[in-house]
Order: sequence, then structure tokens, then C-alpha cells
Amino acid sequence: MSIPEISLYIHWPFCLSKCPYCDFNSHVRERHEEKEWQQAICAELRRVFEWIGPRILTTIFFGGGTPSLMKPETVEAILNEASKIWVTSPDLEITLEANPNSVEVEKFRGLARAGVNRVSIGVQSLRRERLQNLGRKHSVDEAIQAIYTGQEVFNRLSFDLIYTTPGHRLDEWLCELEEALSFGTEHLSLYQLTIEPNTAFERMCAQGALILPVDDVAAEMYEATNGLCAKYGLQAYEVSNYAKPGQECRHNLAYWRYGEYIGVGPGAHGRVIKDDKRYATKQYRTPERWLKEQLRDEECIELSAVEQEQERILMGLRTTEGIHWEQPISNKIQILIAENFLVFEGEYLRATPKGRLTLQAVLNYGFGM
Repeated sequence: MSIPEISLYIHWPFCLSKCPYCDFNSHVRERHEEKEWQQAICAELRRVFEWIGPRILTTIFFGGGTPSLMKPETVEAILNEASKIWVTSPDLEITLEANPNSVEVEKFRGLARAGVNRVSIGVQSLRRERLQNLGRKHSVDEAIQAIYTGQEVFNRLSFDLIYTTPGHRLDEWLCELEEALSFGTEHLSLYQLTIEPNTAFERMCAQGALILPVDDVAAEMYEATNGLCAKYGLQAYEVSNYAKPGQECRHNLAYWRYGEYIGVGPGAHGRVIKDDKRYATKQYRTPERWLKEQLRDEECIELSAVEQEQERILMGLRTTEGIHWEQPISNKIQILIAENFLVFEGEYLRATPKGRLTLQAVLNYGFGM
């Protein structure tokens, strides 16, 4: 019997400051015992192994928070533990998210020696004013230096940019994007700014102090983004992710293809299979609670066939490859196809660029989500 593949997500919850747009599970703490956290994460990996058994690890992703705040020795210890427990694939992808602050960039070589072979840098903007508006603590020069250093040190590199920020014009964004593409990176994550609940930006919007571009402008910027990236050989393989062929983030593809993945760390989610049943796991959210309650999940729920199908659709339609579809095409789906929100070909149902731009509405109408 073949051993199934699995991905591993490790959540490092700490940040130096909280960005006003961020709703991720990140926390600012004056101090924490990093050795204690290293030991706790390694113990949690062993617990998960005892529960699900052998797997082949194909990807590992350190997210957060700001995992580049970790010492390289901590990252190395966690990776060593994971490789002791599970078989690792020969082309194991190990990604770590990093901020482009100079202190963290100095760790890049140590992180590479620890085993990290792909870095994702939270640049967010190459313009000083927008960095300030987004609450980012690094400068444009630091961002550029982080990109150059990352390209020198790691096999693969991606960085993030945020657009459709207040007052953002199409010509300004395309100029910035072309500059980003000129670095020659083979992967970019390009996010339209969204206002998330319980963030500083949500409070500012409620007070009328923050106004985003209207939907028509956002749609125009999205279409122009796709076109300019394609000109440089980066295709949109997911709603907000662009890559040259073969340079897609394999860890995130595991999510979108509804593969099996482990989530370890405060607030981390997982989807694991045990005895032919798929379980949704969620770990305790606050760092202190997670340490106190370590070695057990806050939630571990068996997913019904209907829930699994809904999740498969929700994740798969984010990608350009879409989802394998064997069911009859409903009237609502036929309407979405006729209106160029979806396309059905070769047994695959896909969202068009127009459909990905309004994906939640497509899911609500066509699939009752």
C-alpha cells in the first residue's frame, strides 16, 4: 500500500507590530521563550504522527505572524523533527514568510542553511507613501534589498504586493507592478486590499476615514494586472497568485486542490484523513492558550460528504485549473457559463477571469455558499 502525501503548515504567531489591514492570527508580545515554543511545536508534530501515522511530506510552510523573527536554529530543529517523523519527498518545498526589515534579512543565509528553500517576502508596496498608509515598518530600500538578498540566497522567491488601496490609480499601480516584475522573480502574490472585520481599517471605514476604489476601478486594475503579468510570463494560476510555469507555490496548491495538510501552532487549521474519514482540525488561537492546551486540538470534526464537496468547490474554483466535475450541470451553473463566469470543458469546471473577480458571488449563486 502506497503512503499518502501530506503538507505541513506551522504558524508562528508573533509580530513586532499589528498592521491596520491584518486579520491574521498575529500577536505582539514583549517577550516569549523561543526554546519553549520550539519544544512545543516538535511535541505537537509527534502527537499528530501518533494519530495519523506515516505520510510523505511534500511541502512545509512557516506562516504567521512573522516566522522570520525565529532564530534559524529554531527552524532547523523543527525541520529536523518533521523529517525524523515522516518520510520527506526528494523535492520537498520549504517556504518561510519574511518581512523585509534589515534585521530579518540578515537571517536569510542562516534560514537557508537550516533547510528553507523558498521565501515569501511581505513587501506590500514599492512606494513610501503606501507603505506608511499600510502601517508597514520597513522602507522601500529595505524591500528592494530583501528581494536581491533573497534571490541570491534561496532557490525560489516570491513577494507580496497590495493594490486598490485608497486613492490608488491604475497608471500608478501598473508602474509599480512593472517595477516589481523587472526584478525577474518567478512568483508574485498580488492582493486587492479588502477590509476585514475587527481591524483598524474596518474602524476607519466605518468613520469615513478610509475609502477604497469603486468596484469598476478594482475590476479594471485586476484585468490590467493579469495582462501585465502575462506579458512577463507570469500566469494567474489562482485568484491572487501569479507564476511562471513550474514555479507555483506547491504548498498553497495542496490547499486549493483539497489535499491533506497538517496545521500546527496557534489558530492553525488542518485537513487530515484517518480511517478513510476526513477531519477538520483547529488549534487554540491565542499563544498562551495554545501552550497551555498543547498536545490537543481545540476542534477535530469529521466532515460530511456534503461539507467536503463544498470545500472542494470553494478551494478549487480559486484556481485556473478548476475542479473535476462529474455531476450534472445545474440550471444555475449553465447560466453562469452563459454569462462567462464559468467554463466547462474536458470534465473540468473553471472560473473565468471575470468569475474569479466576483468569485464569492459566483459561489453564492451557483453553489449555495
